Amino acid sequence: MSERLSGKLALVTGGATGIGRATVERIVVEGGRAMIADINEIAGRQLVEDLGSSVDWIRCDVTSEDDVKGAVEAAAARFGRLDIVVNNAGMIAHRMLPEIDLTLWTKVFAVNVQSVFLMIKHAAPHLKAAGGGSIINMSSMAGLRGAPGLAVYSSSKAAINGLTVALSLELAPDRIRVNAICPGWVDTKFNQPVIDFLGGPSGTDKVVRDSIPLQRQGRPEEIAALAAYLAADESAFVTGQTLSINGGAYN
Repeated sequence: MSERLSGKLALVTGGATGIGRATVERIVVEGGRAMIADINEIAGRQLVEDLGSSVDWIRCDVTSEDDVKGAVEAAAARFGRLDIVVNNAGMIAHRMLPEIDLTLWTKVFAVNVQSVFLMIKHAAPHLKAAGGGSIINMSSMAGLRGAPGLAVYSSSKAAINGLTVALSLELAPDRIRVNAICPGWVDTKFNQPVIDFLGGPSGTDKVVRDSIPLQRQGRPEEIAALAAYLAADESAFVTGQTLSINGGAYN
């Protein structure tokens, strides 16, 4: 595999598990280094042990501005610069309308949207100082088209898409690119609330068969491959985009 990210330094929120972990692994394979910002200390430290000196971990509650600012500063201090930010941390909730209260709504938006705003706000000056960079926001197919029980989650991911476009325009003069990835069904534990709602794996398999032309879920590594492309210089003319990777669903 090429080392197209050689010399590049990344900060990945929610980087200890799932798509985030796969993205960190891909960054390292491609020659880059990464700071994992996550609340999962066990998984974060294990990933550092697995990948060695190319990665580091810092505890970060992405809903806390102090934690986000601290993670950005720690990454820049640890590696000397910052070139890539992957806003991967997220929360999913599957609730029908009568079950949604303001506490849940506020929490999902804090994790999924507020965190992205805070991270970009504090990381942008470091990216500018490095001569530009790439911000990758992990959105969702649900942000392009909702579904019953996903009103909160879909709304939060749609907000990420809007934020992506607005900030891509605002930060373009500083050579900072901002894009969003919209995965469809991906085989990770993150989707467990939806799997439970669908009645378990058998219900999920039926939805996959009925809605995904390729007849399978995606793999975290496949999402990470798109993130690596967006992080690399070969995507230097790509900004303000919401890129779907969903096996053909909704086409």
